[in-house]
Amino acid sequence: MAGRINDDDVKAVRDAVPIDSVVSEYLQLRSAGGGNLKGLCPFHDEKSPSFQVSPGKGLFHCFGCQEGGDTIAFVMKIDHLSFSETVERLAAKAGITLRYEEGGYNPSHQRGERIRLIEAHQAAADFYVRALESPEAEIGRKFLAERGFDQDAATHFRVGYSPAGWDHLTRYLRGKGFSDKELITSGLSQDGRRGPIDRFRGRLMWPISDTAGEIVGFGARKLRDDDNGPKYLNTPETPIYKKSQVLYGIDLAKKDIAKASRAVVVEGYTDVMACHLAGVTTAIATCGTAFGNDHIKILRRLLMDNGSARVIFTFDGDSAGQKAALRAFEDDQKFAAETYIAIAPDGMDPCDLRLAKGDDAVRDLVEPRTPLFEFALRQIVGRYDLETPAGRAAALDEAATVVAKIKTSSVQREVAVQLAGLVGILDQEFVVHRVAQLARWARDRGEKGGRGPQDRRGGAPQQPVQTVQAPAAPSGPALNLRSPAHRTERELLKLALQKPALVSPAFDAYGADEFTAPPYAAVRQCIEEAGGAERGLGDNREYLVAVMDAAPNNTVRSLVTELAVEVFMGRTIDETYAGMQLVHVRLRAVDRRINDVQSSLARLGNHVAPDDLAAAQNEVWVLQQYAQSLRARGADAL
Repeated sequence: MAGRINDDDVKAVRDAVPIDSVVSEYLQLRSAGGGNLKGLCPFHDEKSPSFQVSPGKGLFHCFGCQEGGDTIAFVMKIDHLSFSETVERLAAKAGITLRYEEGGYNPSHQRGERIRLIEAHQAAADFYVRALESPEAEIGRKFLAERGFDQDAATHFRVGYSPAGWDHLTRYLRGKGFSDKELITSGLSQDGRRGPIDRFRGRLMWPISDTAGEIVGFGARKLRDDDNGPKYLNTPETPIYKKSQVLYGIDLAKKDIAKASRAVVVEGYTDVMACHLAGVTTAIATCGTAFGNDHIKILRRLLMDNGSARVIFTFDGDSAGQKAALRAFEDDQKFAAETYIAIAPDGMDPCDLRLAKGDDAVRDLVEPRTPLFEFALRQIVGRYDLETPAGRAAALDEAATVVAKIKTSSVQREVAVQLAGLVGILDQEFVVHRVAQLARWARDRGEKGGRGPQDRRGGAPQQPVQTVQAPAAPSGPALNLRSPAHRTERELLKLALQKPALVSPAFDAYGADEFTAPPYAAVRQCIEEAGGAERGLGDNREYLVAVMDAAPNNTVRSLVTELAVEVFMGRTIDETYAGMQLVHVRLRAVDRRINDVQSSLARLGNHVAPDDLAAAQNEVWVLQQYAQSLRARGADAL
């Protein structure tokens, strides 16, 4: 049975690893004011940042999809880990040794699958790096040297070598305590006639890391003519490696991509190396697959889709490279960034270009020159004989379909005018009309060319319109922030969560029935079960975790994180402001009670017993005096 992690150690991990540093490994964060940070949510597609992080409270919350929680919850959600796996990973990052209850700690049995597979890849990377120094690996060192990469470059990118034998790595990892099942699951080994054998043999090895910097797979390059395998062999799909969701070099490039708002997409591992060594440290590459939607999502979170963001694709000048560029254009409008194409005049890739002409030529190559849409149109038009009317008409028909996918009408018209010039049609308005007609037809058919968000040249990303389905709230009326009562109750709960010192101990005397919105009443109940707002006077992070733990379901838990990071409505948040919220919530509760009692008396009429009537009238009198005092003295009357 797996041992339970000691509660004090969980708290130590939560406190030791800043949430902003963890979240920043996956997306770019910018100031949101009030000490909070914001970015594009990694859990749903959005065109403007609604994802907020509060470093002071150790919480995150997305106001778009309602995901929220602490550092542990974020890592669990984004990397699909269990609670214990997440704590173990964060503990390793913080250098904390965990204690386990219920029978002690057995690493080989108690560490989760993902962590075990990551550890296996880390051990394999170390093994491959050492193997590159062996006499057998001379062919690999020669391959690197011929492409301008010395030992320092190999070390920086952790390039290694897989020995040509059947099971060198498999035996090594077995000796490290990894089971045959783990080796097969990881993709590092494969089934042989007599048991597992190495998947990669006699090849140059590049480790592939995820955004967080953890090695999840390998790319292997053939070196020998007697190797009958493909030129490049990648890790197969595994629980931790999905080729459509990884970008080689993203761990090295992500900070510079975010800083410069620029990403350079190249085609291979050596191209990434060449670009980085030449000073283009924003270069990344796909791993054996075309650049697609999941890759776009990774880059958008890092680029933050601001107006100055740029994505530059470099492709070989051959037909395959041109096809890759056209595929990239199909997804072009899913970026809010400007997209460009960079192809060397002689068709060389960045690695060959660096060898032939040096680092300066590589840096010059990726300076944006040709917009991707213009390149795509030139490729299409170039396939037709524009000297004949039939050729011009055919070129227009194919290219106009592409232009019609641009959603912003002004941009669509501008590109249509350019298309007229490319095709050689003098009547620009005819081309503009033709493109608009195709766009209307596409909308009528409900195709991708239909009406959607604005094109990225108009400011927002191209993606299907999606309605975010909010989680069902506790039963009762929906929250209406136009309601003064709901607004005040929300402010008071935010104070109780974010600044408990301003409302304690008065807040803890408030009952859940004083909150008219059932979702707010549920949060009030969570605060009570967590020990009340007074508990927040000590360790505020521990207090917020306790409130979240008291939530009966994810809907209430999400509302807790939302209220814990949301900015206040008032400009000055002090005792006076807090007192106003306390008074307004209490006063409305008193007025409601007076109305309830008076309504009951009115309904019953003469059927009320004399003693009950006297008690009710006395309660109304007392409540009226209390309400008058609240109005006159404010918080002092609480």
